[in-house]
Amino acid sequence: MSYTIETTIKGVVLRFKTSSDVFSPASIDRGTQAMLSIVNFSDDDKVLDLGCGYGVVGILAAKLISPQKVIMTDKDSAAIELSSENALLNHVEGVQICKSDGFRDLTVTDFTMILSNPPYHTDFSVARKFIEKGFNRLVLGGRIYMVTKRKTWYQKKLISVFGGVSVQEIDGYHVFFAEKRSNTYADRRA
Repeated sequence: MSYTIETTIKGVVLRFKTSSDVFSPASIDRGTQAMLSIVNFSDDDKVLDLGCGYGVVGILAAKLISPQKVIMTDKDSAAIELSSENALLNHVEGVQICKSDGFRDLTVTDFTMILSNPPYHTDFSVARKFIEKGFNRLVLGGRIYMVTKRKTWYQKKLISVFGGVSVQEIDGYHVFFAEKRSNTYADRRA
């Protein structure tokens, strides 16, 4: 089944084609909306939408700063196809969209911002990789934003890697924000 979503986020009118093959096909996920409510994009940002789904975060960033400063990745072929269609639909053709399992097939570094609504797994293996590998892909002063339903594990992991984290509870979701202040993990055992 396919869907069309029309919405306005941060004053930007957006339109998305989706399908039942991807996460939250009938409406923009509330967790993603919660995360975006605290993110401020700047013209100097270089943004990674990690696990982009059908493209909400990356396309919004591209509309606000520049398509050439945004990379979107997902491991799911349906998500990549929909993100590509939605980039055209929203007139941000210059955004880079690549199929990658996390960072596996992505060689780009020096991001100022990584945003992710990671899949919820009981063993946290995907989230662990997103946090650890994400730290290594950020510039000093770069920021990571994540949104989940769970708090404790993410909070502890982000502190062990980044040295600190801010957490806001919005609409039943935990939005995490951490800044890279050093080139080494805060806890070398992380």
